[in-house]
This record gives sequence, C-alpha cells and structure tokens, in this order.
Amino acid sequence: MMVNNRIDETTKRREYKRIMKTLKLYVLISFMISVPFTGCNDSKINKEADMSLFDKKNLVAWCIIPFDAMNRTPEERIEMLIELGINRLAYDWRKEHLPDFPGEIELLRSHNIELTAVWLWIDEHVVDGTPEEINYIFDVLAETNTRTSIWAGFSDNFYEDKPDEVKLKTGVQIVERLREKAAETESSIALYNHGGWFGEPENQIRIIESIGSGDIGLVYNFHHGHHHIGHFPELLSAMLPYLWTVNINGMKSDGPKIVPLGQGDHEKEMIHSLMQSAFDGTIGILGHTEGEDIKEVLIRNIDGLQSILQELDATEALKTYR
Repeated sequence: MMVNNRIDETTKRREYKRIMKTLKLYVLISFMISVPFTGCNDSKINKEADMSLFDKKNLVAWCIIPFDAMNRTPEERIEMLIELGINRLAYDWRKEHLPDFPGEIELLRSHNIELTAVWLWIDEHVVDGTPEEINYIFDVLAETNTRTSIWAGFSDNFYEDKPDEVKLKTGVQIVERLREKAAETESSIALYNHGGWFGEPENQIRIIESIGSGDIGLVYNFHHGHHHIGHFPELLSAMLPYLWTVNINGMKSDGPKIVPLGQGDHEKEMIHSLMQSAFDGTIGILGHTEGEDIKEVLIRNIDGLQSILQELDATEALKTYR
C-alpha cells in the first residue's frame, strides 16, 4: 500500500507539472501575439527565457554505449562522463551489454551520475507478451531499487498495413502494459519518436490522451525529425504539455541523419525555439556515430552546442561550461 501511495503522489506531481506547462504555454502564446518576432539570426534571446535549460548540468549523454568504437567497460564509461563533466546518462544497449547493467547502475549511483532513462525497443514480439530482455530490464530496476524513465521506441514498420484505429488501439494496449510494469519501480514511460506511425508526435499524443494518464511523457529526437524542420515551433507547442527530453543534433533538410551540432543549417533556430518556449526538461547530447571514439563525438557536440549558445547570447548557460 505504501508503494501505491508513492506512485499516486508521483502521478499527481507529473499531472500538476503538465498543467503548469500548458498554462505557461498559453501565457507565452499571448505574449508572442502581442510582440513581433524578429527572427533567430538577428535577435538575442530573452535572458529570463535562457534559464538553465542548456546548462551543462542539464545535458544527458545519449547513444554512447553500442556506438562506442572503444567498447568501454562500465567503469571506463563512468570515468569518461566524469572527465567530460556530464552527470546524466540515458542507457541504450544491445543484448551483449545487459549482463553489466546491474553493476553499471551501482557505479552510476556511487559516482552521483543520474540514470535519467533506459531505452526499450518495441517490435512485433511485444504484441503477444514481453520479450526476455525487457523483462530483465524491469527486474534489474526492481532489484536495484532504481526509479527512472523508460524511453519506448517502436520499430519503423511496426504498424505497417494496419488501419489507423488499429494502430491507435495497439499502441494504447502496449503502452498501458509497459506503464504498469514501470509503475512497479515508480518509474515512468516516455514515448520516443523513431520513425513510422508511432514516431509521429501527433500520434504519440493521441495514445497518451487515450490512456488519460498524467505520468506518460514524450522524448523528441532532432535526428528522427528532419521532416518536422519546417513546422517545428508549431509541433513544439503541441508537445509541450508532455515533453520531458529533447535530444539535439545538427540538422540539414536533406540529411544525413547524424550531423555534429553547429554544422547543420537548422538546429540553431530549433534550439532557439526551445529556449523561448516553456520547456523545462532535459537536453540529450548525442553519440550515435559509427567507428569513432564516443568521447570525441561528445566533445565535438558539446563544442558545437557552445558555439550555438554563443551566437544566441546564452551567457548564463555558457558559464556552466567553463
């Protein structure tokens, strides 16, 4: 009963936060209607809007485990994060990494590095039950008394050749089942855009609203959203009440998918939109390249982010990188 009470309190807090974000959004829209927007390239961001969103302490290292050409051990990975001054990790994995997962959780805990999220990959095998790897992850979270967010990404072709109402119903059923599993450790589910029907934030929001729960969020990835570039501010407004994390990337309209921060054509404007919004979640900094030392990739993206922050005159955030 005590565990259920704590879960209820967590749900209430998330629902309150979602409502407050919506209210902030309404205020922001009213302000934007009355004050002309002068454009990202020529204007300086509002210092109050800068807040702490892009402070270094708010960065989450993402896609750094399977993509690391150095094949670091958990101990070596923790050492790297400490050297880079990153104190949050979202855990992505392949099957061969899972035996080290319990020990990595304890290492993170002992070095005061937050396990911000754990990645789950959802494909056709989840329809009839929960695959062994997913059950194992939930078991480890329970055994180590770990509360975190579960980033659920669906296979691009998961919903192929199904009518819209079946896609929605199936998505709701699977997310509800994952949510129940996550609640056993007071963890929460966030829907991760990874292409296909489920990867469209509008459809993810439909799933969340169909479930009617205030404890399900969104994780938005620049690198899976190239087709959103032209209407990102409008999409951001729709996502805001549910948005927990944004993983940023260099953005060129025609690709490639992964581009270092500061070397694309559109990420500065998208980052500016985040700064000017009511978004107050975490910011993911990517590894996600093949055949490279992931430490060098993270350094490259941190340097690129600093150059963008410099252009946007985000002086308070920049101080945290010194």
